[in-house]
Amino acid sequence: MSSILTASSLAGQHDVTDGPYVFSPQGQPARASWVCHGEHLQRTLDANYVMRPDNCGNLPQPSLHQLKNQVDADSFQDVETIVALSDVHGQYDVLLHLLRNQGVVDQHNNWALGKAHLVITGDMFDRGPQVNEVLWLVYQLDKQARDAGGQLHLLMGNHEQMVLKGDLRYVNPRYQVAETLIGRNYDALYGTDTELGQWLRSKHTLVKINDILFMHGGISPEWLQTDLTISSANALYREHIDTPKEQIKQSELLNFLFYKNGPTWYRGYFKDELSDGQIDKLLAHFGVSHIVVGHTSQDRVLGLYDNKIVAIDSSIKNGQSGELLWIEQGKLSRGLYDGGKAELTSD
Repeated sequence: MSSILTASSLAGQHDVTDGPYVFSPQGQPARASWVCHGEHLQRTLDANYVMRPDNCGNLPQPSLHQLKNQVDADSFQDVETIVALSDVHGQYDVLLHLLRNQGVVDQHNNWALGKAHLVITGDMFDRGPQVNEVLWLVYQLDKQARDAGGQLHLLMGNHEQMVLKGDLRYVNPRYQVAETLIGRNYDALYGTDTELGQWLRSKHTLVKINDILFMHGGISPEWLQTDLTISSANALYREHIDTPKEQIKQSELLNFLFYKNGPTWYRGYFKDELSDGQIDKLLAHFGVSHIVVGHTSQDRVLGLYDNKIVAIDSSIKNGQSGELLWIEQGKLSRGLYDGGKAELTSD
């Protein structure tokens, strides 16, 4: 993304409110940057609460927490209730409508799932116009879930990887305003000296809960030719999230993980590439009964291979509606946009 505003975006600059972008350079006080109707405003933070400037819309006012760098476990057992969704792509209003109607958050947008686990299998970034609002909501729910004895798992998708590596092809044009006024390229707004950037870099790419494996794209048979475990793969993703693409391409293993048929890009389940026997072999390798993925858009939460594969990219990115997956004591169902539930069926 260019940091120079085009004539068309300049014309709409004064309509843009955006933020906060919280910067916390080592050894210096944290500060927040806002775009308020085309004006860049900065505030030094005296406490952990980020107060929005006057006349700056209804943007997030997050409370910062000390666990942003904490690397959690990537395997869990005995979780009674799991909810999963994917590929929000900056569609904050659709996400919030779905979460409220399904009782994941209350009417004040606070965590309402108690000890349940919520899994978001990546792609919060790009395309849509409210990426920052989505990220701050998930950031807050992350802390609130822990406090309630539950857990939120934000997994890294290919678009998180793209943005953090500076591939900005799909960034919504409205973010050119913040980029220009704040004086940072878009990826640097989520750099290692930022609150959200540090939080994102602590996250996993794969997580196993009970007998279910979650990731963004999918597990290809190529994984079985490696010595990777869930934990070793997660560690490599975190270690190399800022490694330039040219260096990634020089390593066969890293090239597989970040590109090719790796877990954030694979789409083979949707192309009739795998037999039932190959699916069973993948499940057996991880000791699971289901693999849950996003990345490939459907019009609903969809089961494949007799529900052994569950596709949860329900096209939230289109900004019209969406679904989520409920797993309650092992039973799988669809959480509908209007608040209802439906049986998960397999194509």
